[in-house]
Amino acid sequence: MKYALVTGGSRGIGRAVCIKLAEMGFFVLVNFHASPEEAEITLQLVREKGSDGEILNFDVSSQEEVENVLGKWLTAHEGAYIQALVNNAGIRKDALVMWMKNEEWHDVLNTNLHSFLYVTRFLIKEMIINKKGRIINVVSLSGLKGLPGQANYSAAKAGVIGATKALAQEVAKKNVTVNAVAPGFIKTDMTKDLDEAQLKAMIPMGRFGKPEEVAAIVGFLASEEASYITGTVVNVNGGLYT
Repeated sequence: MKYALVTGGSRGIGRAVCIKLAEMGFFVLVNFHASPEEAEITLQLVREKGSDGEILNFDVSSQEEVENVLGKWLTAHEGAYIQALVNNAGIRKDALVMWMKNEEWHDVLNTNLHSFLYVTRFLIKEMIINKKGRIINVVSLSGLKGLPGQANYSAAKAGVIGATKALAQEVAKKNVTVNAVAPGFIKTDMTKDLDEAQLKAMIPMGRFGKPEEVAAIVGFLASEEASYITGTVVNVNGGLYT
């Protein structure tokens, strides 16, 4: 059995990734924090693909919760390990720096950046022992070029990009790859408050992307075909930034 964990797997890009990994034969662990009903829908969609999965409720920004829930799962599944990790969970709290509150900065960094350490550190040991693993971090266009009003989000995603490149070099000899996927404007709950008509005019392809288009890249990076790709960032943005 191949196990994969997708953080923030209940909706949007996370849900599309869960479905893609299910199509690839993974048993999918669907993490959520605030949307149990949506997580159940994702699990049902995973099962419709002929695979199976499990729902894990924990806050990725809490080291204690991460280690408690994942520790219990590993204890209950003796001999198993999570071969593919997709660090996808994220939040936005946009504001101009001059008006940004401390909690808006810290909440975004805790959920988008610190969670990378908590989840990855806990699972990577077993990948190294088994000499096989895939870590895919869902970052953002914002972390590559910076977007006004998103200094907190840009800082967090840029941090994950740097960590991706560093960790990839640390574990490459153990057949563990670490890559990132950087979506641009994708049609999800996270972008529903944006002015789509105005933003589409900036995108060479003239449209927002679909979660499935991001999931396709994640699936490739989780596959055997991507075994010689590590430390890279794949842009999925319709030509908006290259």
